[in-house]
Order: sequence, then structure tokens, then C-alpha cells
Amino acid sequence: MLVWMMLQSVRFHGRKLPWVNELDLVYRGDWHGTEVAVKRFLDQDITGESLAEFRSEVRIMKRVRHPNVVLFMGAVTRPPNLSIVTEFIPRGSLYRLLHRPNNQLDDRRRLRMALDAARGMNYLHSCTPMIVHRDLKSPNLLVDRNWVVKVCDFGLSRMKNSTFLSSRSTAGTAEWMAPEVLRNEPSDEKCDVYSFGVILWELSTLQQPWGRNEPYAIVGAVGFQHRSLDIPNDMDPAIADIIRKCWQTDPRLRPTFAEIMAALKLLQKPITGAQVPRSNAVEKWARKGSAVASSRRPGRLAEQVGD
Repeated sequence: MLVWMMLQSVRFHGRKLPWVNELDLVYRGDWHGTEVAVKRFLDQDITGESLAEFRSEVRIMKRVRHPNVVLFMGAVTRPPNLSIVTEFIPRGSLYRLLHRPNNQLDDRRRLRMALDAARGMNYLHSCTPMIVHRDLKSPNLLVDRNWVVKVCDFGLSRMKNSTFLSSRSTAGTAEWMAPEVLRNEPSDEKCDVYSFGVILWELSTLQQPWGRNEPYAIVGAVGFQHRSLDIPNDMDPAIADIIRKCWQTDPRLRPTFAEIMAALKLLQKPITGAQVPRSNAVEKWARKGSAVASSRRPGRLAEQVGD
């Protein structure tokens, strides 16, 4: 298992991968015959305590092992080449697959994808110390050759900043963020649960969350006006119920990923009869407070926030 590496030991294929964001560049490479993805951070001006935190988080990442979490393979921990090396995931991001033209993902496959993501997040939340993603979104879920979904970009929270309000180029994070995070309030692992609810909505509707609204408008609507995405009337009621639970205003009332997994597993098996049986975990979850009203419709946020 490689932990520390020299960037020169990776042979680059010279092609930038499509799942990039404003904070790093991701390249496809080869390390001693193994295909890898190399994430090189754009901000290399890191010293002192910040560099120590980066190295500490790398040490946590190297202990993570789960089929639904992208495999960490190594790191370059000295500027100016701060980088993370992971397994190469050929199909790219879930976001890219969902929103490409002529999407061929059927309902059964999308349900399995949701369960994969929940399994990966349940594992991260079960780690010691707990790993809170804080930037869970469909661009940070990668899909392998066998259509298995893997959580990526789960560490390195110190390398991330809150610049999504500053320009359109940094959009793509506010859409999935929990209200308390958008308000810059203290948050815990339940912020990831809220984000998962947005991903499940995305998987169900095949729509981009909040359309083309500006990030500042989304922050105002979700963070301060207590609004949520519209749940279509024709959505599977069981899926809609999970989403509403994930979007509870009070983070304490949101389910755990173990409870989400239990609910999603029930949907995998065809059930006959009028009553759908519930596991104990789902019954316990169902009693957690009232669901967020589905009648909150986003509309054109930029116009309404300005009123």
C-alpha cells in the first residue's frame, strides 16, 4: 500500500479528467502499471498549521477501506506539488451521468446507486474518528465500470473554502448544502444527510438541483427562507418520504445513514399487498418529528429573494 509518493513516479496520460472543481485539477495517470487519478490542488501556498492539518487528514484517509469509498493510494505532502492519488474510476461522476443527454439509467439502477452512496457515507460516519464529508454532492460520487457508486473527496476539509458566493465559476456546492452550513453555523454529520436528500431528489427527478439559479439566491432561499426543492406529485411516495426526512430543518430529526439504508433496501424488493412492511429502524425513523412540507416550491429564486 503506497502512502507517500513522489509525483515524478506517476506517468501522466496528459488528459484532465472531467470531474474537476475550482480547488483542484484531476489527471489520469499510471503508477507502476496501475491506473490512478491524481488530484493536484491549485492552492499550494500552505504552510505551518494548515500543512500539518493536511498531513493529518491524509493519515486518516489512508485507513479508509470500503467498496463504496474511493480507494486512497498515496499523497504528495510537500508544496508545491500537494496532491492526492486515488484509484481511477472510469465512468466519472454521478452528476455527469445523470445530466448527460439520452440518460439510460433505469429506476432500479438509480436506486442501487442511492444505496451505494448511503453505504459509503454510513461507513465514513462509523469511522473513529467520524469522517464528516461536508461537501457531499453528485459530482463527488464516482461510478466505476460495474456501475458501483463510490464516495470521493471526503477528506481534506481544511483544503476547502466557502467561495461559492463569490462567482458563478464556483457554483455546484450551494445546491446540495444544508441550511445550517449555508448560514455558516456549527454543523455535524447530519449536514451530510441533508445533502444526500438532494442527491436522492436528483436521482429521482433527473433534474439539476435549483436549475440555473445563482448561488446567492439558493443561500437565501434554503438558508434563510427555509425553502426546499419541490417534490413532484408523481414521485414514489416512499422515496419522497426519505427525502423529506433528510431535509428536516432540525438536524437532530434527520435520519442516520443506517436508517436511510434500511429504508432503501425495502424498496429493492417487490412487495405485494396494500401494506408495505417496515423494519424497526424505519419505524423509529418515521416517528422522528413531522416531515418538511412538500408544498414549498422554489420558483425563480433570484426574483423572490430580491423582493
